[in-house]
Amino acid sequence: MRALVVASLIVRFSQSAWPFGQSDTVLSTRSVPLMIDSSQSWARTMCKLPTPIAMVCMLVVGLSAPLSAQSARDWEPCGQITAACRDAGFTSGTARVGTGLRVDCIVPIMQGKAQPRATIPLPKVDPQLVADCKAANPRFGKERVPPSDVQLPASEFSPPTTAGREQPSHAAGSGSLCASADDATPNGLVVVLPSTGRGDRSQDLQAINNPFISGVAVQINWRDLEPVQGTPDWSKLDDVLLAAESSNKWVQLLIFPGFFSPAWALEGGVETDLFPIQYGPGRGTIAKLPMPWDSVYLDRWFAFLRQLSERYGGSPSFRIIAADGPTSVSAEMTLPIKPHDSMKKWLDHGYTPSKYLAAWERVFQVYAEGFPNQCVSLSAPGLPILERGRIGDHSAHMRAREAIIDRAKSAFGRRFVIQWSDLHAGQARVEAPDQTDSVIDYSGRIITGLQMRTSAENASAVMGAEGNPPAALRASLDKGMQANSSGQHVNYLEIYEPDVLAGEMQPALEYGASLFARK
Repeated sequence: MRALVVASLIVRFSQSAWPFGQSDTVLSTRSVPLMIDSSQSWARTMCKLPTPIAMVCMLVVGLSAPLSAQSARDWEPCGQITAACRDAGFTSGTARVGTGLRVDCIVPIMQGKAQPRATIPLPKVDPQLVADCKAANPRFGKERVPPSDVQLPASEFSPPTTAGREQPSHAAGSGSLCASADDATPNGLVVVLPSTGRGDRSQDLQAINNPFISGVAVQINWRDLEPVQGTPDWSKLDDVLLAAESSNKWVQLLIFPGFFSPAWALEGGVETDLFPIQYGPGRGTIAKLPMPWDSVYLDRWFAFLRQLSERYGGSPSFRIIAADGPTSVSAEMTLPIKPHDSMKKWLDHGYTPSKYLAAWERVFQVYAEGFPNQCVSLSAPGLPILERGRIGDHSAHMRAREAIIDRAKSAFGRRFVIQWSDLHAGQARVEAPDQTDSVIDYSGRIITGLQMRTSAENASAVMGAEGNPPAALRASLDKGMQANSSGQHVNYLEIYEPDVLAGEMQPALEYGASLFARK
């Protein structure tokens, strides 16, 4: 919902009050009404007025940019309910003491139920506001469905069930399973909230509330969520999930172990070695990496995933989780193979393709059982190192890639998502083999997504148009939204937060959103 802000400026102009020049013209007191669309305040108000008034107009337009996020929070009905709960003293991450923002305030208000364990009373909320919120976002404030209560409906890719095992059906109205219906399938433009620079909550909210954005991809390191074993800090994810739910946006979680595991997870006999971080934040830094198949490390990762599922598995906005674990830098199936001694390290630790893929088999099983409500994404599926340390056999890599994708389809059924996270229309200094076209080819058969390589605001040449970030973003959008031979497009495109926040990028974002509307 886009709110129109009407600013009535009563401006008194005189030489003494506005010393912009030596003109003899004195403007009498006058009212200048300005209609500004707060969701698009970067572009559409043109002030063809005398110079002093035009300067005031520029000031108002400039001040209206942060108003966009504020208006979405304060004037949309679900945002008003969230604000009322916060004003009453409810906060994220405090459910244990009876002041949880969602469980102790939003859910009781939206469901019309009593607070079972709250320690402070509910704020007074107009019933009409609740009705308006339900109309705008039917999923807002629904009680989360425990993952154990829901089972994925049968699909053509589902593995055979155990004989004699009862297969409970998904109860109607108890929550949305990813890909169980068209409106539950991830779709549209997605803002990427990166793992670094997560301190500015207001910017995250502004990006989430952008009218051209349909989803939110949260990148966060495992060590930032569980610095102490068994006691995760959920506050960062609580805020994002709640903001997304309030704005009717879906969420993908990309939680990075590997190099970014907490220190305790790599202690106590975990097999590790030192490698350079091969890309992204910290590139070139020598850091400790667990062997992807180490059972102690994986068991600790899986224990964390169980806690994650228990907390968020029933959230209606939580739509995708990235499969992760036997990884290094991100959710991609990559391992560091440079410098030259890296390969020797892998072979000395006993790396074989079968050992590596066996670890991924465990990952598929844990995610399939632990996140029955969510789709599961696999990024850059493939075998990073072939038998005996070979890396240059293209046909062998392709065979391995197809086998991994087939296994993932069997594990997750129609919930499987294939993603490539290096979309760019320009030329980078170091290029990996481009998998964009191969992901697009799967569109229509599998849920598909592409993530931008970086922000066009920060690297316009790499993204497609040196010195012109909007044109660079648009070029990358066009590349990502090409149709395959069946006329199908990818389901979603992920764009880094700086490009979503920048005023000059809004026409490009509007264009990108329109491409999905044409599908």
